[in-house]
Amino acid sequence: MKKLSITEIEDNLKRIHSEWVLMNEVIQRKFVFDDFIEAFSFMTSVAIIAEKQNHHPNWENVYNQVIVNLCTHDADGITEKDFKLAQKMDQLFDS
Repeated sequence: MKKLSITEIEDNLKRIHSEWVLMNEVIQRKFVFDDFIEAFSFMTSVAIIAEKQNHHPNWENVYNQVIVNLCTHDADGITEKDFKLAQKMDQLFDS
């Protein structure tokens, strides 16, 4: 999978939720939930999706917040895989 150019990244950012931002060569979003159980449930659901896509996020959880950083380590940058996973996360969060 090829690393996307800055123009391609900016174009793809327009296709996912506006809370995703480009930061230090990753795309990042903070998801906020009502409580820890909802946050952890989200992470569990994302883990199943990520495993099926063989693309695993860098993330952290503090109580009701999950901060996600996506990049493709094999490509040493952001690829289509990151935007596909971001889109799945957005759909899961919105449902």
